[in-house]
Amino acid sequence: MAWKSHALPDLNSERNELPAYRRVLLKLSGEAIAGEQGAFDLSVVSRIAVEIKKVYDLGVEIGIVIGGGNIVRGGTLEKYGFDRIGADSMGMLATLINSLLLDEMLVKQGVSAVVQSALAVETIVESVTLNRTRSYLEEGRVVLFAGGTGSPYFTTDTAAALRACEIDADVLLKATKVDGVYDRDPVQHRNATLYRELRYADLLEQKLRVMDMAAVSMCRDHHIPIVVFNLKRDHELVRVVQGNDCGTTIKE
Repeated sequence: MAWKSHALPDLNSERNELPAYRRVLLKLSGEAIAGEQGAFDLSVVSRIAVEIKKVYDLGVEIGIVIGGGNIVRGGTLEKYGFDRIGADSMGMLATLINSLLLDEMLVKQGVSAVVQSALAVETIVESVTLNRTRSYLEEGRVVLFAGGTGSPYFTTDTAAALRACEIDADVLLKATKVDGVYDRDPVQHRNATLYRELRYADLLEQKLRVMDMAAVSMCRDHHIPIVVFNLKRDHELVRVVQGNDCGTTIKE
């Protein structure tokens, strides 16, 4: 498939180096946009949109999956006796709200974006249709995938891995609040060691809490590398896309 760049990078600019990837799937957590007093911190959402715009301006084709944990988590509701299917359905709807919010912020930055949902909510957004999805990406539109996988019992990590496979992404970018994958929680352990490279098998064998095992297995089976990076660092997303040595790369 031909790569149709919608913006030509400035080859004389150090900031706009040619990207290492032509098509990426970005996974964001709902907690990343949570506010102290409510579900959203709009200043944070705006900043994330700015970071995505930097990658968009390089001509990279971008798919995005965002979680809904800032609004509701199906697993938490289940602990309170909720039916799992109903609880997960609420969580999938929460991802739709977050996707619509990020879509609006991206448009304000001059990014052409569209929301597609795994849940049938045609009065709000269109459903995921892969032929149309690929056309959008090739036209230079950012595609936000809402509704998870559309089925209960699956996390948005698994949804991200699924969409990465479906759009033939070169890499799955997992945004976090830390610099990558550590051997232990870096917040609780100051001497935690940061891994720069890992194998898929390392995550599975050591049970490192990065993504759920179904998502890791799917990426491994389809040879899609995962890069875990710190979204709170300015310009870090564009540095990752340009192939710089930052975050943790997980591959075979």
